[in-house]
Amino acid sequence: MTSMPPQGHALFPATLVGSMPQPDWLIDRQKLGGRYPPRVRARELWRIPEPYLAEAQDDATILAIRAQEEAGLDIITDGEIRRESYSNLFATALDGVDLDNPGIALDRSDNPTPVPRVVGPIRRRHAVGVRDLEFLRRHTTRKVKVTVPGPFTMSQQAQIDHYGGSRAEAAMDYATALNAEIRDLFAAGADIVQIDEPYMQARPDEARSYGLTALNRALEGVQGTTAVHICFGYAALGHARPSAYSFLPELAGCHCQQVSLETAQPNLDCSILAKLAGKKIMLGVIDLGSPQVETPAIVATRIRRALPFVKAEDVVVAPDCGMKYLPREVAAGKLKSMVAGAAILRAEKLNS
Repeated sequence: MTSMPPQGHALFPATLVGSMPQPDWLIDRQKLGGRYPPRVRARELWRIPEPYLAEAQDDATILAIRAQEEAGLDIITDGEIRRESYSNLFATALDGVDLDNPGIALDRSDNPTPVPRVVGPIRRRHAVGVRDLEFLRRHTTRKVKVTVPGPFTMSQQAQIDHYGGSRAEAAMDYATALNAEIRDLFAAGADIVQIDEPYMQARPDEARSYGLTALNRALEGVQGTTAVHICFGYAALGHARPSAYSFLPELAGCHCQQVSLETAQPNLDCSILAKLAGKKIMLGVIDLGSPQVETPAIVATRIRRALPFVKAEDVVVAPDCGMKYLPREVAAGKLKSMVAGAAILRAEKLNS
């Protein structure tokens, strides 16, 4: 195991966006990769019978934690090992959702997909991710981050039969539920809570209309370091990939301290980062659309591209997006190169 002080590196710390690949003995990865990320529950993906599933997920989570530590990451997640997708675990745990009769909504590629059907007021009836965070906290001495789906994205990934069909009204109740969850996560020991809002990029006009308001409502009164992740979708699933963000400078107005975005696969013009002055940037420097493991030198070059526009002390190094669809050995190799690339830049800065 890589030895590292628990406090990690102050300059160019490395982390995940959230997910690690789940073992094939735990989940049917062929089925998982052959469909759009599920918005409703998809228990048929799990290979382990229900009486043993939670124990198996715990074991796989420990493997994901150890893989991150061995790669040298400074901030650890649980790899989202227990989730069928980044959003459905939380979104299907709320009151007001009819899980037995799913609805239909367009995914970010405008294909109809089964989604939670909102039939009443959205309310959080209990903490959803606290137990998973406490498990993570017990199994690492490094800083920990937990991820949650954002209120705008959840409102887009649902059929809204309540609220007069208003996604904007639904998003505000999603935000209230999420606010309670985030407070509980910090109380349980999270160092960072990341809110995933990929649909802000996919639906920018609606995001400008009410998405930022809902995101800030989810953060009201929250004490702790928060991040928002915005992306182009999973590159490994072959989504259409623009080269520029349709919704990014607007995040300067969000209450999160960090903004996570892709720069590797889209070869992003990093000058846009200057519009996010005052935010720490979780800089995506690992291309998840390619199975090729980057060299540390390539990673270092991708970090350098951002430095004319972001102070070095405000850069957190990460993959472009979640890694769940990559082969496990590819993910491990990419993470090690990411950490080594960050070390190149760290040495340059310390010796300059």
